[in-house]
Amino acid sequence: MEDYEEDYYSSDRDSLDGLENEESDVQWAPSKGSSSKVITKESLLVAQREDLRRVMDLLSIREHHARTLLIDYRWDVEKLFAVLVEKGKTFLFAEAGVTLVGKHDLGSSPSTVMCNICIEDVPGTGVTKMNCGHNFCNNCWTEHFIVKINEGQSKRIRCMAHKCNAICDEAIVRNLVRRRHPNLAEKFDRFLLESYIDDNKMVKWCPSTPHCGNAIRVEDDEFCEVECSCGLQFCFSCLADAHSPCSCLMWELWTKKCRDESETVNWITVHTKPCPKCHKPVEKNGGCNLVSCICGQAFCWLCGGATGRDHTWSHISGHSCGRYKEDGEKKAERAKRDLYRYMHYHNRYKAHTDSFKLESNLKETIREKVSILEKKDSTLRDFSWVTNGLHRLFRSRRVLSYSYPLAFYIFGDDLFKDEMTNEEREIKQHLFEDQQQQLEANVEKLSKYLEEPFDQFTEDKVMDIRMQVINLSVITDNLCKKMYECIENDLLGSLQFGIHNIAPYQSKGIEKATELSVCWNTIVTDTQKCPTSEYHTNGIVTESGRPSGSGSLDESGCSSRKRPRKESLGFGAIDLNLPPEVIDGN
Repeated sequence: MEDYEEDYYSSDRDSLDGLENEESDVQWAPSKGSSSKVITKESLLVAQREDLRRVMDLLSIREHHARTLLIDYRWDVEKLFAVLVEKGKTFLFAEAGVTLVGKHDLGSSPSTVMCNICIEDVPGTGVTKMNCGHNFCNNCWTEHFIVKINEGQSKRIRCMAHKCNAICDEAIVRNLVRRRHPNLAEKFDRFLLESYIDDNKMVKWCPSTPHCGNAIRVEDDEFCEVECSCGLQFCFSCLADAHSPCSCLMWELWTKKCRDESETVNWITVHTKPCPKCHKPVEKNGGCNLVSCICGQAFCWLCGGATGRDHTWSHISGHSCGRYKEDGEKKAERAKRDLYRYMHYHNRYKAHTDSFKLESNLKETIREKVSILEKKDSTLRDFSWVTNGLHRLFRSRRVLSYSYPLAFYIFGDDLFKDEMTNEEREIKQHLFEDQQQQLEANVEKLSKYLEEPFDQFTEDKVMDIRMQVINLSVITDNLCKKMYECIENDLLGSLQFGIHNIAPYQSKGIEKATELSVCWNTIVTDTQKCPTSEYHTNGIVTESGRPSGSGSLDESGCSSRKRPRKESLGFGAIDLNLPPEVIDGN
């Protein structure tokens, strides 16, 4: 099913834009800017610096301090600002391990310094002092940094001094490590860049296999479904295939239930009895209630008790099990009821999934039909109604398919047993099933009309099918909207809504994320706003260049479309590998 969704849903919006026929009452709203962005290798640094610049400008701090704060608050700029307003800058910096010092605080390095780690006298040129004031020899610092990077702790490497929570300057870490292990320094840079994705709840890697290398950033709601530029549509919250209107927890339980052996166990419980001797399941294949296991043990099918072999058609010698045993009967009946209930919902879920796969083949067939009609001498020239109807069929069929796992859990005992009385459950189930039934009936009608060989019909009959497809497209869209409203307001609204959030319904299909722009020719104009502070690292050489991973540029210096912004970002060709004072000095 995933392959078909990738092939056809990716163009949902483009096709549905043409559904503005004069006979249709539906009015499609103008397309707004996408609220989700694709972050590529080239645009990752730009995306990260947007948030960095906001913090740097507000707090007048250097970049590595801003990054330390944002990593501590998982790149949630709004939360960081809220803590700043509520508890102040001192608390904010102390919690994140940020230490600000001026030039006078660091002082000059003496000719010889004893390192408190290796207890050796080291020349002053071989010692590095952090912003927190602690200084150790470069060899000890380097070994400390290498261990932390290899352990995956490079995003927040703390000072080696006892009980010092200060975060080490990333420029010092980078330059000391690079002199001994250039590859490890690149790994450190990559960790810093990817922390924007790994630690940010509003940015996640695309779950495509093989991985496309892209990440998706959403602006408003993390409970949504998005489409990456690689064509994969997925749930942003759980990174599974798009499954709305089923919630993430329900979909996880449903997929597990479908692939594990729990239903096989239920079938065995319903249709077999265990042998009282070897305990293997035995299936009855005749009318007699005295059955024999392959191990040779005879037992009564009614009660499962071991018996002798003497019997008549109505009686087993020396055995009677006519007394009612409540526990055993209830257990068998419960297993049978649960199995039949699961089969009901699974069969309908699979039926609509299979229908979707078969209907996906209609795309090529409809193209051929439209091509034949266009060659005819007819007044019909606009056939967008066919494509629009086909994509409406795909969307509606998909909603129907995932509505059955939703119903299985909402009206079952697995998740909401204690949250609804039997009467409330019955009322809500009837309400939902009525909406489901209406949508199902109209989807089947739409499928029937689209499968008609309308390329062989007269012009009047084609016009009649055209009107039917347009009307059914509008009806199914409205029914899908009503079903989502019913789920959100009537079903989940009074339950554990915080746990079972669902992605909103999109008439034009799952939103396709647009690429974040990358421009390197912007002139830096406001970096001087951030005060510089020096650190003592002797013998360190820096290099300039474009950010790592930047792609080829066009004539204007941009490698993708420009993302509209209210204010200038205030940075241009800035290299993440440069120390902050070099960046500020430019």
